[in-house]
Amino acid sequence: MFNKENSYNIYICGVGGQGIIKSSVIIGEAAMNEGYEVVMSEIHGMSQRGGVVSTELKMGNYKSQIIDEGMADIILSFEPIEAVRALNKANKDTKIIFNTSPIVPSTLTQLNQTYPNVDNMISSLKENYNYVYPIDGNKVAIEIGNILYLNMVLLGGVLANDAFPLSKKSVIKSMKNNLPPKFHEINLDAIEKGYDLIKSS
Repeated sequence: MFNKENSYNIYICGVGGQGIIKSSVIIGEAAMNEGYEVVMSEIHGMSQRGGVVSTELKMGNYKSQIIDEGMADIILSFEPIEAVRALNKANKDTKIIFNTSPIVPSTLTQLNQTYPNVDNMISSLKENYNYVYPIDGNKVAIEIGNILYLNMVLLGGVLANDAFPLSKKSVIKSMKNNLPPKFHEINLDAIEKGYDLIKSS
């Protein structure tokens, strides 16, 4: 059981423009509001060109900003290949939640290479890890009204994890503190849809 004396580690990754940093801020603020110590590090790639972006967020009794290899409790990836790249942070029981819609780097096209088959990636992950939750976040976000709601769909997926130490209520409150009021209702819908998808999987 997680408590404030322990550390809970979340690794969030994807590419620029997907709302990764905002999601991390919302989780971090919710954690602080619940009384946890929080530290977060960010790595920004060339976000305007779809560069890699990742954050490492630690709650509780931490010693450094960086999550040690194999010590992530959750990996949340906004892009499938970035989930694979993040596996050095995972152990058998890490919860791996990831968006299955790829963003193909221009470098692959330039080098006449193809993007790895996503179904094969999912199968391999499920063979090697106990808790793997693929979700077509792009499809859900577009159905809601805009791809920009992807981050809230995936955040809802995180909240569906029974071991996640923060309450849905506190995360929703943090979302409302960090987004304009006119977007609260639709982002709440995105969170609930992501939550329900993972709960039913």
